[in-house]
Amino acid sequence: MPSTPITVSIRREVDPDRIPEVTAWVQAGVNLANRYPGFLGSGWIRSGAESHVWYMLYRFTSEQTLAAWEGSPERTWWLSTGEGLIRSERSTRRTGIEGWFDEPTGSTPTVDEPALPPAPPRWKQAVTIWLGFFPVNLVFSYLVGGIPGWEALPIWLHSLALTLVLTPLMTYFVLPWVTRLLQPWLHRAR
Repeated sequence: MPSTPITVSIRREVDPDRIPEVTAWVQAGVNLANRYPGFLGSGWIRSGAESHVWYMLYRFTSEQTLAAWEGSPERTWWLSTGEGLIRSERSTRRTGIEGWFDEPTGSTPTVDEPALPPAPPRWKQAVTIWLGFFPVNLVFSYLVGGIPGWEALPIWLHSLALTLVLTPLMTYFVLPWVTRLLQPWLHRAR
């Protein structure tokens, strides 16, 4: 089974009197991670010039490569050099599909706002994906079923055609529309 890339999102509240040190420290961490196997990239931003809340994302090819980085002596050393620079830290991990269910935010996050809203329960994610996929798959199957010779093609060719057509359609149109439509239900308080 192929590995799934994983993204880590971190929200850090830093000591506002030590911004230049924090900037150098964060960049040193990015430089170390960049040389590590499985590293796919990172980015960090501040809410504004005077903000002491920083957001960072970094991504690895799999849970295994992320775990290797997070357990590495280089990262342990780097984190120890940042002691006293960070007042608080909160992180979340996303493998990808949860991103469909994040609520869009229209404002810049503040200290009191979480960096990312919690993802809905997996069962709600599955229902949402099914509600988008089933009707689109049904229509596609109905349309191509009328093509002469379609039924004589091997099953792998049917699946190939289905995924080549429906994956971009689901990604760019159907899932964004369905998740917007179901936002109140998806993010209802648990």
